[in-house]
Amino acid sequence: MHGVTSLQSAAGFGELLRVRRERVGLTQQVLADHATLSVRAIRDMESGRVQRPRQETVRLLADALRLEGHHRSSFEAAARRQALLEEPRDEPTAPPVARGAIVGRELEVEVLTDALAVHGDRLVTVAGLGGVGKTRLVLEVARRLHLAPGWSVRWIDCGRQSVAGLARTIGERPTLLVLDGADAGVDTALLDELFHRCPGLRVLITARVPQPLPGGQVIPLAPLPTPGPELDHDPVALAEVGAVRLLLSHLRRLRPGFRLEPDEAPAVASICRQLDGLPGALELVAGWSTVLSPRQLVARLADGPFHLAPPPAGFGGRADVGAALGAALDRLTPGQRDLLERLAATPGDWSGEDAVELSGRPPQECLAAVHELLASGLIRSVAARDGVRFTVLNLCRRLCGTGVYAELAAAS
Repeated sequence: MHGVTSLQSAAGFGELLRVRRERVGLTQQVLADHATLSVRAIRDMESGRVQRPRQETVRLLADALRLEGHHRSSFEAAARRQALLEEPRDEPTAPPVARGAIVGRELEVEVLTDALAVHGDRLVTVAGLGGVGKTRLVLEVARRLHLAPGWSVRWIDCGRQSVAGLARTIGERPTLLVLDGADAGVDTALLDELFHRCPGLRVLITARVPQPLPGGQVIPLAPLPTPGPELDHDPVALAEVGAVRLLLSHLRRLRPGFRLEPDEAPAVASICRQLDGLPGALELVAGWSTVLSPRQLVARLADGPFHLAPPPAGFGGRADVGAALGAALDRLTPGQRDLLERLAATPGDWSGEDAVELSGRPPQECLAAVHELLASGLIRSVAARDGVRFTVLNLCRRLCGTGVYAELAAAS
């Protein structure tokens, strides 16, 4: 069975038809007679001249070959995949045009671009919490490769477009295929066939939760770095921190004369910390800066960051941070949720060993849960001299420590 599946992925429907016919000892003429088809039709399908056999034709062939169960479903699936690979409709588009320059992700852009274009990684997934900036990061990588000599880029919004016609439009040239928003998963068999038929193909996926894909690499995207309290009164140093840089870019777009003065610096730093450096949340809050000062925004966030409504259209982002966090929490197992709540009640940062001691679970089980929390974006790693340490997002602490989560879940 494994050999048939491998052959199906590598050679397509025509080759699978030939193997099945020869396995039961039929000539093309005898199979044509049994299936009430012409021998030329059999010959054209096996040679690949017919790329999209009709559904009724596939059914007649399966009956004539006496295929049942898994063998029949695999045979029919191979025909459907062949049609998807060759059908020319819904051709993907070049990357969308971004709004302004990317801020605070220079290192991630370089690493991801090199992985695809220099190191030859063929399948990479950027995973992270909703609003963390996955699409914006991938958009910048796609833009760079789109401008690079010899590269082609195909961009698919997984919520709106299909992957029909890819093999024909991509061919053998170096191509980056972006599957944006693949939260429902991707067809691994179709990817395998695309990689086989398109040797220059690289696939870059964004998803809130990474799908286990053979040969794939996962890059968990964390929020932007936030400033420590020691920088609150140093506007120059603050302006170099990733989250502050992004917030300032939004503030200056809406208030062109805005400057980071010493008296406003602590409030700007506090906003970035309260929102964990989440790009979507920072853009949403900045949308209210035309009517609220940074200090007033800090007060509003202290009252409840999850109840801050999106600003009027055109003045900022529409990210629903509470919904994104709530969805991530819903995906946790009871054991992972219990560990997260214990860690959220622990002030400061902690190590994997600390988590094991706090949970009382076997080390391997606990560390696996920590890994899942990191992949889901609910915790983040922090710089430390004595090894890897982590902290729970401030927003997640507030969600776990109040009744807001239950309220959001009921509303959704």
